[in-house]
Amino acid sequence: MNVSDVMQSFYDKARPNRYALKKYLLNDGKSHPFAVICPGGGYGMVCSAGEGKPFAEALNELGYHAFVVYYRVKSKARYPHPQQDLKRAIEEIFSNADEWKLDTESWSLWGSSAGGHLVASYCSEAWGTPKPSALILCYPVISMGEYTHEGSRDNLLGKNASADMIEKLSVELNVDSTYPPSFMWYGTADTTVAPVNSKMLGEALEKCSVPCKIEEYEGIGHGAGLAKNTVAEPWFGHAVDFWKKQSSAR
Repeated sequence: MNVSDVMQSFYDKARPNRYALKKYLLNDGKSHPFAVICPGGGYGMVCSAGEGKPFAEALNELGYHAFVVYYRVKSKARYPHPQQDLKRAIEEIFSNADEWKLDTESWSLWGSSAGGHLVASYCSEAWGTPKPSALILCYPVISMGEYTHEGSRDNLLGKNASADMIEKLSVELNVDSTYPPSFMWYGTADTTVAPVNSKMLGEALEKCSVPCKIEEYEGIGHGAGLAKNTVAEPWFGHAVDFWKKQSSAR
């Protein structure tokens, strides 16, 4: 980890617990597609050092603008606060599309772990914002039920969540044919978020005839990020290719 990454990690832990949007814009004067990124952290923090900044910089290298969303966590994470923060980010981005040179016809929404749940649950409700060309989910929390990540559920819904709220925020129970095309990946050694989360969403999307691709990587645990120098490293390029394919099909 370089000095910049260390500083980012300190910021992730010490930052004010409120909405913020960090821009990673290409300064070439040209219009580019863009990605909106929600790092994970169990709804207890926003782990941008591993799942925000590296993703954004890698996307910049491929010619994409990128944005990292800092959403409310811990005691301020009660639903719908994180989803409202994502809505605010998307609205801010689209309202500045001309100034920031954004191709609004081709954008993607990325989320890792609890950030995966945030973006996936956001897309299962009507928030009045444009839908992405593709949803990219890294080892995501999907269900709030039996196979959930309990820390994420406790932060988002509280320790005594009602059955109705558990159902409402279990994404696999709330998708339809209008859901965005989705790319997911996970590692078989993930003992933090059960891989069955991705599988349940994949099955639900297949029933709704929504384009979906799931990749499994042997021996990879949770929170791998870009997974550099591991068997999972190809996921990033595959995710971008999936996004390109969905954008061209629109």
